[in-house]
Amino acid sequence: MAQSCGTAELAVQVLGSGGPELADKRASSSYLIWIDGKARVLVDAGGGAALRFSEAGATVSDLDVILFSHLHVDHANDLPALVKSSYFEDRTRALPIYGPLGNKFMPSTVAYVRALFDGTHGVYRYLGDFLSPLNDATYKLQPRNVDFRSKLVASRKTSNKIKIVFTNEHMRISATPVLHGAIPALAWSIESKGKRIVFSGDTNGEDGNLELLAAQADLLIAHNAVPEDAGGVERQLHMSPSVIGRIAQTAEVKQLVLSHRMRRTLGHETETLGAIKKHYNGPSVFANDLDCFKP
Repeated sequence: MAQSCGTAELAVQVLGSGGPELADKRASSSYLIWIDGKARVLVDAGGGAALRFSEAGATVSDLDVILFSHLHVDHANDLPALVKSSYFEDRTRALPIYGPLGNKFMPSTVAYVRALFDGTHGVYRYLGDFLSPLNDATYKLQPRNVDFRSKLVASRKTSNKIKIVFTNEHMRISATPVLHGAIPALAWSIESKGKRIVFSGDTNGEDGNLELLAAQADLLIAHNAVPEDAGGVERQLHMSPSVIGRIAQTAEVKQLVLSHRMRRTLGHETETLGAIKKHYNGPSVFANDLDCFKP
């Protein structure tokens, strides 16, 4: 059942607590940051996120920024639905969209948004006014890549770097690159009102960057996509429960929320918490769609 986030001074609302499966009966990954009663930050927009966005009482007009952890379908699919819905609102200011660079497997964030909305070649070219500076939409999308290339060594491992990406009077947002197999990916930190909320995104947690970003965080949203005995490709893409626990403990996180729940982890909550608690002594809870958490 939806909890009220709309009156919160600062809160994170889970729009989608699932992954790419349909049978988990959950929306795919998506989160809202509420500040002073307004939904100001959207982190990811997987399938079902647009519906949950509406159910949460949020409006595109209130958003200050959209952040993508990466561009897998279950994290980015509902962006066109949200953009189209904004046509019926009164937004007039630009909407920044930040996400990772691309590689041979994935487009960059800028290329992704252009592939959707370019007025000549975009999939949804009829919405091209939202992207072209010469057309008549009431506001413009401003896609931007978060570029760490100049600070990385030539290897599969990322360097331990954190970059401040966005600031305004309400918040400061930072990112760090994380390992998600061969897919470019970011973890995000949002600081507001003396509190800090960190989103792991999808990552195997092996490069050490998430610990740095999450250090002393008031709330860490971590993805519980694989069970403790996962191996092979699953382990290259996602953190096991024990890795989540180790990172949370090393970073001295004050509260841990487990999301991106999938059929291979649903029903195994006792085992998951057991593996986490071998390392992490703080409070841990499982997320459901529309849950609200205050740091």
